[in-house]
Amino acid sequence: MKGCYALLVYLPEGNSIRLRKTIYHFNKGYYVYIGSAMNGLEQRIHRHLRKNKKKHWHIDYLIDYGEIKEVFYKESNQKEECIIASQLNTHLQGFKGFGCSDCRCNSHLFHGSKEEIVSLLIKLGLKPFKTKHLKSSTV
Repeated sequence: MKGCYALLVYLPEGNSIRLRKTIYHFNKGYYVYIGSAMNGLEQRIHRHLRKNKKKHWHIDYLIDYGEIKEVFYKESNQKEECIIASQLNTHLQGFKGFGCSDCRCNSHLFHGSKEEIVSLLIKLGLKPFKTKHLKSSTV
């Protein structure tokens, strides 16, 4: 399966994270990260859900401080992550340069309420990804 995905991450407290030369400051709350996997969408999602993994992407560092509460996906033969990120950028607070070092987007990580994030993702055509590896989201 090919396409893009969204990770809904909950941070139980604020943190600052240094990624290369940039320090990102995060408040407690919900964040959504947009990514793509054009060669194995399910495998990429399951990689993000694993606890022990080599850190490769920006999101790997953020997940250390929080928990993935939900995953959404959209099957596509074309890379749509930048289109979705652009739409989210008009509604949610983005983090300049986070998760988008290989494109011209402002950000691929956004902060907002859980309800607002989920509503936007569904409006943009993403569906919940069912997996037994996620704990029920009660926060």
